[in-house]
Amino acid sequence: MGKVTRRRYTADFKAKVALEAIRGELTLAELAAKHSIHQTMIAAWKKQAVEGMAATFSGKAEAVQATSEAELTKLHAKIGQLVIEKDFLSKAFGR
Repeated sequence: MGKVTRRRYTADFKAKVALEAIRGELTLAELAAKHSIHQTMIAAWKKQAVEGMAATFSGKAEAVQATSEAELTKLHAKIGQLVIEKDFLSKAFGR
């Protein structure tokens, strides 16, 4: 039998399914059958969506974004430093 890999779902698909679950027009079982996924996945995505909405309104999302931008700047500086060191060492050893 062939190797079975996990299916990966895009963020857009997860958001769409979670929004359908939040609306409550269909039950979790009906949504699971409609999208061919397990009910527990839908419940988890719904929970993540609701928690994410709360963070959006509380300002936590902005704080996380600011932190990630600061970390990105720090990582770019480190990459630049490592490139300079690599170039220096390659010239020093005559490569």
